[in-house]
Amino acid sequence: MLTQTTTRVLDPGELPAALAILESEPVANAFVTSRVQVAGLDPWRLGGEMWGWYADGRLRSLCYSGANLVPICATPEAVTAFADRARRAGRRCSSIVGPAGPTAQLWSLLEPSWGPAREVRPHQPLMVAERPSSEVAPDPLVRRVRKEEMDVLMPACVAMFTEEVGISPLAGDGGLLYQARVAELIAAGRSFARIEDGKVVFKAEIGAATPQACQIQGVWVAPEVRGRGLSETGMAAVLGHALSDVAPVVSLYVNDYNTAARRAYSRVGFRETGAFMSVLF
Repeated sequence: MLTQTTTRVLDPGELPAALAILESEPVANAFVTSRVQVAGLDPWRLGGEMWGWYADGRLRSLCYSGANLVPICATPEAVTAFADRARRAGRRCSSIVGPAGPTAQLWSLLEPSWGPAREVRPHQPLMVAERPSSEVAPDPLVRRVRKEEMDVLMPACVAMFTEEVGISPLAGDGGLLYQARVAELIAAGRSFARIEDGKVVFKAEIGAATPQACQIQGVWVAPEVRGRGLSETGMAAVLGHALSDVAPVVSLYVNDYNTAARRAYSRVGFRETGAFMSVLF
């Protein structure tokens, strides 16, 4: 008997089924899960559509379509269906990101119509920690950024984003959305930094958080103090805060060519458990 499949935008009433899929892989799906737990499935609140792939009437796979296109627990058949839908809709995202296998398949199907990409990062190790390492002592000067320190933090955030992504977050809307996101993380107590003489020398954020897992992002060390171990001691401090205050599992993903960062994260207590892929436009 042939399996009947279909793909469509999820209704808000399908939130429990969507969360069941998202929470089946809490680490890999932390970014999208954190948004859905707060905003539900309403596209306006979520900032994008949640596509579902159904087999015999049952929801099996998801794909978030917003500023990012993110395949979630996507089988090869689901990826093909999501690619067809994305191709028909036209590119509205600034990146495709997700687990390396499904993301690579998705990009191979979309590249003929969406390509070329500005940059493809095919292998970004996903790293996880459940406990701090005894090898690296946390930096006692790394602390939560206060609301009144927004202007101090922003130059470091802009520098990090520009180095990592290759374009300034201030382009387009003048940085209004980016500044709002930075302010949101500060207000939530998820932005951390070491500030010396009114300048950030280390920073990182807990960008996504659920009761099951959280994800560290935006790790940055000021160029003039690089090579002094601040990334290790700073990350040890942020990891400690994350484990004690946010979630029992902490993750991040890193570019495979950044061997120094990978070594530093390993010393702090992270281990590689999988890989992500990013396609940047």
